[in-house]
Amino acid sequence: MAEQKNEKPVVKNKKKARQALHVEAAPAPLRKYRAMLFQGTLLLAAGSFAVLTFLVKTMPSFAIDLQITQFIQLINIPFFALFMSLISWPGFLPQSVIITALTILLIYRLGLQWESLMVLFAVTFSTGVNVLVKDLIQRPRPTVGLVNVISTLTSYSFPSGHVMFYLGFFGFVAFLVFSLLKPSPKRSLLLVILCSLIILIGPSRIFLGQHWASDVLGAYLLGSLTLAVIVKFYRWGKTRFFVHQPVISPVSK
Repeated sequence: MAEQKNEKPVVKNKKKARQALHVEAAPAPLRKYRAMLFQGTLLLAAGSFAVLTFLVKTMPSFAIDLQITQFIQLINIPFFALFMSLISWPGFLPQSVIITALTILLIYRLGLQWESLMVLFAVTFSTGVNVLVKDLIQRPRPTVGLVNVISTLTSYSFPSGHVMFYLGFFGFVAFLVFSLLKPSPKRSLLLVILCSLIILIGPSRIFLGQHWASDVLGAYLLGSLTLAVIVKFYRWGKTRFFVHQPVISPVSK
């Protein structure tokens, strides 16, 4: 009974994680199929982003971008505008830095040193890639003459920094929550909140008139690729330098 009360909601060590994996892992052919499907999805995302980036760089604007923004901005549900603003709020300074710092501190206090370091890496890496691509493409943001712009921003538009930040930060935290926490209503609630933020941030940026739909699509594609790199690097470092810490187990829950 005492052991059950003191048990933490994470996989305790590498040995237990591998024991669980040995018992519950999918058959080898299924694992191979999943790996091929995942790799194919990444290649598709990379190819789609490359094509979209070329089009954005060579064409000044897309008619469909304007149509999508006008359609979304026609939504006249009470408090919808406030809701869209609240969805984007965590991605602006200084709250993005504060939320990131508090999350890193919380994870570190739970004894997950590598995870806390990786959250910092996730934010830094996704933001750095976003800034680099923005400077290369230099696409202007939507203007007041075309759509309703809630507030004017001076940085470049493609790809959306908010979307990439949400995928890098909230996406990686969701990965940790799913992998480290035992199935429970709290875990499910956290996953719903984190995934909802990632899904809704795209429409929010369009509704607020601060990004085109193609900016958002490009950010989802590039952000997914950066998140895959982050997770890969996390797993690589975890099994080599932090084996005494709780280890993420790819056991199906």
